[in-house]
Amino acid sequence: MIGKLSLRTSIVLVVAGVGLFAWAQGRHMRRHSAIEQRPLRLVPADQNPPSASEHTFEEHNGHRHVLANGIPTHDVGRFPNRGNPHSIRTQRYRFQLPADPQPAEAITSLHQTRRFGPPNLPFGIAVNGVLFDPGTAEYWNGDRSADWNYEALGGAVPLGVDENHAHVQPNGAYHYHGLPTLLLKQLGHDPTKHSPLVGWAADGFPIYCQYGYRDPQDASSKIIELHSSFGVKDGNRPSAPSGPGGNYDGTFVQDYQYDEGIGDLDECNGRVCKTPEFPEGTYAYFLTSEWPVIPRAFRGTPINLR
Repeated sequence: MIGKLSLRTSIVLVVAGVGLFAWAQGRHMRRHSAIEQRPLRLVPADQNPPSASEHTFEEHNGHRHVLANGIPTHDVGRFPNRGNPHSIRTQRYRFQLPADPQPAEAITSLHQTRRFGPPNLPFGIAVNGVLFDPGTAEYWNGDRSADWNYEALGGAVPLGVDENHAHVQPNGAYHYHGLPTLLLKQLGHDPTKHSPLVGWAADGFPIYCQYGYRDPQDASSKIIELHSSFGVKDGNRPSAPSGPGGNYDGTFVQDYQYDEGIGDLDECNGRVCKTPEFPEGTYAYFLTSEWPVIPRAFRGTPINLR
């Protein structure tokens, strides 16, 4: 009897532990049935952040040392709100990014197929100390094993995103799911100029936004908007039980596919190019107007930003 009781107790504790972990990460897998995109309704960014932004980026001993509290330098939406029940809270980010990153033998996807833990990795950190974290924990029918992950900017599931294309994690972390509108304005983002540096990816490579040189190796060439090489798949999704059915339309991350050459950027939404900060050239990521907006894969080897 003692042995059976101990086994049962152990099972309960394991299940409870998994449940608490999921709750702590905000991964309680709400059940959604939407299979079509809807207009994305953004919450006005008309509120002051709860405290001042603190962030430093210092390079020494082969690393870029990042200290930040995750509070943006611009106004934010009202949180909690109808689609997002969380309040913005200060964080304690302490990262050491490689200062001389190198391409890895294989790319690393942000999307994680393992059964437990966060389903997506953060991509990087903006120059104001806010994370670029484009993935969601929302799955069709609440079934992570089916791997139909809702796209945050698809509008099918209202997530309370503000006009900076950002909202708040259960731990209070404000983070970007798309173009950081007011940060770009602060940085002087201009379609007639090469993009300012907007952040650093978790593998150490720089992040820019939309605009770069037509000839990636010629800093005197015309400024153009760079486009991704992703597009929505043709046809229909598989039907239940293996899929939600309906037309591929961008509701889910899995609605998109990479088609080499249709845009300016590779499968990591980056390219080897010259930039104002790297006149001799570097691999660099670009945020884009179209999906994935924030890259969904790493060219180098990422560190864990959680």
